[in-house]
Amino acid sequence: MKNCFPAKSALVALAALTLALVGCGRREPAGYQGYLEGEFVQLAAPLAGRLEKLTVAKGARVTAGTPLFQLEQGAESAALGEAVGRVRAAQARLADLRKGQRPTELAVIEARFAQARAAAELSTRELERLTKLHENRVASDDDFDRARLNQEAATKQVAELVAQLETARLGARTDVIAAAEAETAAAQAALDRAGWAVAQKSVSAPRDGLIYDTLYREGEFVAAAMPVITLLPPDNLKVRFFVPEADFGALKAGDTVQVALTGRSAPLEARISYLSPKPEYTPPVLYNRENRSKLVFMVEASFDNAVARDLHPGQPVEVTPSK
Repeated sequence: MKNCFPAKSALVALAALTLALVGCGRREPAGYQGYLEGEFVQLAAPLAGRLEKLTVAKGARVTAGTPLFQLEQGAESAALGEAVGRVRAAQARLADLRKGQRPTELAVIEARFAQARAAAELSTRELERLTKLHENRVASDDDFDRARLNQEAATKQVAELVAQLETARLGARTDVIAAAEAETAAAQAALDRAGWAVAQKSVSAPRDGLIYDTLYREGEFVAAAMPVITLLPPDNLKVRFFVPEADFGALKAGDTVQVALTGRSAPLEARISYLSPKPEYTPPVLYNRENRSKLVFMVEASFDNAVARDLHPGQPVEVTPSK
């Protein structure tokens, strides 16, 4: 019996040595605790109004461009119609100013011009006859002066009608036309604003995603810029986990990690997209060898869209670096 005790002691020592050697060997990194995080897109209209149509339900998947909801737009539609009328009126006034006077008005001036030209020609011939008679002392000075003044007046009237005819064909002054152009531009700007207001009352999906929640029901009044729908695009879902300071330096953006979720037989692959430069849960003392082991850094990793669309924010996960 005495010979058995030394053998048993040697066996215990050998087992302890084996465990020590295994403990000194390289350890595989343990899993990091984390959770799935979603960055939601809050969809709202910049203008207030009653919710008239809600065309999607919570939990539905939509594609980019799918109509989501519409607010009442009666006042905006009326303002749009008014703006359209103002633009048409301003454009008509501008076109009228550029055309000049109407053809019938030009015809009146042209007829007066023809009469004045005929009268000027007649007064010129009369002046020529009286000039010869005046030189021969047949016509008096009064008759000669009267014929000369009539001829001068007729000539000036012809010149006046020529100027009136040219002015009538030119249209309005450049300053008046410039003012009409500015008025037309202002009316067009008001039309664009009214059209924008009508368009803002209908909201469509900016991206593919999941209707995570609907915050109003049809008939309720929605204040300006208040979210009506919460959208979760698949590329906005990521895994967020926390890595000890000792392992943080070995990770870099672009590395792949394995994400294990409860209920899934195989882990999912994700790629590190962000490493926080600030430690979490930092103790309020100077760093030393003991406290450094308490430092934890946040890391985020993204999934492929095809994988992320079936995941749900808030799920706890365990993350391990890919080998």
